[in-house]
Amino acid sequence: MTIEVVVYTIESAMHAQKGGADRIELCDNPGDGGTTPSFGTLEIVRQALSIDVYAMIRPRGGDFAYSAYEYHAMKRDIEMCKRASLDGVVLGILKPDGTIDKDRCRKLIDAARPMKVTCHRAFDMTRDLKEALEDCIEVGFDCILTSGGQATAEQGVNVLAGLVMQANGRITIMAGSGVNESNVESIVRKTGVGAIHFSAKAYHDSMMQYRNAAIAGMGASGGSEYQCRTVDEEVVKRMRQLAEQASRK
Repeated sequence: MTIEVVVYTIESAMHAQKGGADRIELCDNPGDGGTTPSFGTLEIVRQALSIDVYAMIRPRGGDFAYSAYEYHAMKRDIEMCKRASLDGVVLGILKPDGTIDKDRCRKLIDAARPMKVTCHRAFDMTRDLKEALEDCIEVGFDCILTSGGQATAEQGVNVLAGLVMQANGRITIMAGSGVNESNVESIVRKTGVGAIHFSAKAYHDSMMQYRNAAIAGMGASGGSEYQCRTVDEEVVKRMRQLAEQASRK
């Protein structure tokens, strides 16, 4: 059972490792569902961690149909990840008709080697998951992160089980989105997935003593400069135990 924790800060990455994660997916911008982190963050995290580090390759939030400029930015970001000695990258490009953009995905995968490559939840936005699974195998993805085309993995559990059967060991199916302590055993047991992806999200107060109460989110609604997102390493430990127990049943 592979345990992957998605992280958005250097501190979170360290907590994920202490909790026993096998690897992290390092991202920026949680509000957009994750975008490519800075080169500085990639380098520092790689130097600080001994577990596998994968980076999100996503130039912006929103959909997964990218312009030529955005595609070339993704190529440059992959080069950056190789320079930082990362273990893998996470990406996905779709055509406007809802199919995997096989040509551009294949080129990015080839550019990424010898790093491993995961197809992220762009997969869940395709018109036909069975078709998309075969396309992902064809172009060379090593893993697919998916919720079974639903908002959460728990809701997509039956589809996930079908994808695992269809994959038949040709590619790793990793369950993600809403995977937590209350449902991870059920998801693993019902689907037979070999990997799970979750955040173990927690918050702690900022170290700031002086606080300007007149400004929140630097002008954006709902923001807080004084809450820092991190990872609860104890949750990571419990998630590993629960997932491994379920996989043995």
